[in-house]
Amino acid sequence: MRYLSTRGGVAPVGFADAVMMGLGTDGGLLVPETIPRVAPETLRAWARLDFADLATEVLALYVGDALPRADLAALVQRAYASFAHPEVTPVVSAAGRHWLELFHGPTAAFKDVALQLLGNLFEYLLVRDGGCLNILGATSGDTGSAAIYGVRGKAGIQIFILHPKGRVSPVQERQMTTVLDANVHNIAVAGTFDDAQRLVKTLFNDLPFKTARQLGAVNSINWARILAQTVYYFYAWGRLSGGDPSTRASFAVPTGNFGDIFAGYLARRMGLPVGRLIIATNRNDILTRFVATGRYRAGAVYQTLSPAMDIQVASNFERYLYYLHDEDPGAVRALFASMEQKGEIAVDAGRLERVQADFTASAVSDADCLAAIRAVHAAAGYIICPHTAVAAQAAVAHPDAVILATAHPAKFNEAVIAAIGHPAPPPPCLEGLLEREYRCAELPADPAALRAFIEQTLAAGG
Repeated sequence: MRYLSTRGGVAPVGFADAVMMGLGTDGGLLVPETIPRVAPETLRAWARLDFADLATEVLALYVGDALPRADLAALVQRAYASFAHPEVTPVVSAAGRHWLELFHGPTAAFKDVALQLLGNLFEYLLVRDGGCLNILGATSGDTGSAAIYGVRGKAGIQIFILHPKGRVSPVQERQMTTVLDANVHNIAVAGTFDDAQRLVKTLFNDLPFKTARQLGAVNSINWARILAQTVYYFYAWGRLSGGDPSTRASFAVPTGNFGDIFAGYLARRMGLPVGRLIIATNRNDILTRFVATGRYRAGAVYQTLSPAMDIQVASNFERYLYYLHDEDPGAVRALFASMEQKGEIAVDAGRLERVQADFTASAVSDADCLAAIRAVHAAAGYIICPHTAVAAQAAVAHPDAVILATAHPAKFNEAVIAAIGHPAPPPPCLEGLLEREYRCAELPADPAALRAFIEQTLAAGG
C-alpha cells in the first residue's frame, strides 16, 4: 500500500513514511493510493472478533509489508491493554438509543483509541529505523492529552502540544499540563483553536525547519489516526448486526475537525453497510452550512459548552474534498487557492447532491445540548458529555442511529451540573487531577515565537 498527497506534490510513499511524515510536504494530507474493499464474507468473520483482533485485520489492509504481521498484532494488543473496559469500545443501550462508548482509555476520550496505537507505532519505527521525532500538534481539548499519554516517556520523542488559553475545560487542561515527563511540553496560545492550528500548519509548511527539526504530526492529519478510528465503526456494526451484511447502521458523530466523521466515511467506502452519517456541530457550524449550501466559509469561533468542537477550519475536510472531486489533486489545489483568495470553497450543484447523499448535518445550540443531557439522564440515569449530547440532539430524527459517546461526562462537569444539578462521578484516571502539580508555557499566536520556543527547548536537551 502506497500513500499520496491530496495536493499531488508528494511522490508515493509507504505506510511507515506516511506515518512519520504526518502532513504532506506539499501542504496536503496523505491518503492511500487505493481504498481496500471488504467482502461480505469478511464482514461476517470480522463481526465475531474482539476489538484488538479486529483492529489488526483492518490495519493490516493499509500497513502492507511495512510491518511484520506479528509485530503489528503485538503493537495493537499493547495499545489497548490500558483500556478500562474489556471491549475497548462497547456499545451500550440507554434511553432508547445505542451509545458507542469511546471513553474507556487512559484520558477518558475517544482520541485514546487512535493515539495509544500511534504512540506505540512511533516508538516501534524509531527503534527499528533510528532517528528521533519532535511531535507538534494543536488541540481543542482531548487530542492533546491523548497524544501526550500516548508518547510520554518514550525514547526518541519530544512532544509540543498547543491549546487555546482559557478555551478548554479545566479537566482537559490539567490532563495535559500535569504530565511532567521531560519529553512533554505544553503551550497555552493566546487565541482560539484555529489560531493554534494555524501556527502548527505554518511550521509544517516551513520545510527547512520541519526537516531540520524532524517534526511529526499526531493530530488527525496523521493518516494512522484516521485508520485507527475506522475500526470502531466496524466493531459497533458487528455488535449490532451479528455480521449480517444486509443490516445497515447509521452513526451520529460530534464533529469539529472532521476526522472522526471521515473515519466513518472511510469505513463506508471500504464496504461497511453504513446508512446515514450524521454530522453534529455546535454553534460553530461551518460543516453544517457546507452540507446545506455547498459553501465552506469560516466565521467567528464561538465558545460553547462543547469546546472540542469550537472550530471553524476543519483540518480533515481536505481529505473528503479529494474524494468528492474524484481524487483529483489539481481540483483540491484550486479549492484551497479559492479559500485563500476569496475566503471560501464552493462546490457545484452536482457535487452538493453527492455531499447530501454522504452526510446529514445539524447544528445544536447550548440550550439544546443541556436539554439532551437532561432528557437522557431523566429517562435512564445515563450521563453523557456535552459533545455526545450534541450528537444525540442532531440525531433526534434518526432514532436508530448509534451515538458516538466521545468523552466521559466527568471531563465536562460544568455542563453536566448545569443540566442535571450534580456532577458525573469521575473515572479513576480523573480523580484528584485538579490538585496535581502542573507545568505550561504561554505564547502569543505568532509563528516566530513558537519556532523560537521549540529551538530553545531542543537546544536545552528537551
